Amino acid sequence: MATTPNSVWRNPVHFLAFGFGSGASPVAPGTAGSMVAVLLYLPLSQLSPLPYAGLLLLSFMLGVWICGKTAADIGVHDHGGIVWDEFVGYWITMFMAPAGWTWIIVGFFLFRLFDVLKPWPINYLDRKVSGGIGIMLDDVLAGIMAALFLQAASYILA
Repeated sequence: MATTPNSVWRNPVHFLAFGFGSGASPVAPGTAGSMVAVLLYLPLSQLSPLPYAGLLLLSFMLGVWICGKTAADIGVHDHGGIVWDEFVGYWITMFMAPAGWTWIIVGFFLFRLFDVLKPWPINYLDRKVSGGIGIMLDDVLAGIMAALFLQAASYILA
């Protein structure tokens, strides 16, 4: 894993891209970032679907910029510590998810599974799309796939 640049602690854009510092974890920074995303999801889960969707869109657009800027500034495309994309991917997973800790945890594991395994088309886009949009897009798709599985599971188990 690449080392955490010192700018993460001085530059607010880098600090956001590194998930408020969670991406500086020396072990599994993507998982650490996803854990912080869970904590941030707790108050977000109280939003109704329309404001939640609006927040997802704003978080995505912000992520394209902060992830792309940070990657360009530090000279490493999709540095492992850039985890804002994990935030947005997990929040997509949890869009309109059933309430409760069971679903929060299942959503976490589903998102991490799709983010790590990168099944098609995630792996294709991960290789072919660069810049901030490329950093964000694979996690957005992992979040969509995880959300579909989470919704299917909640429907089957209801």
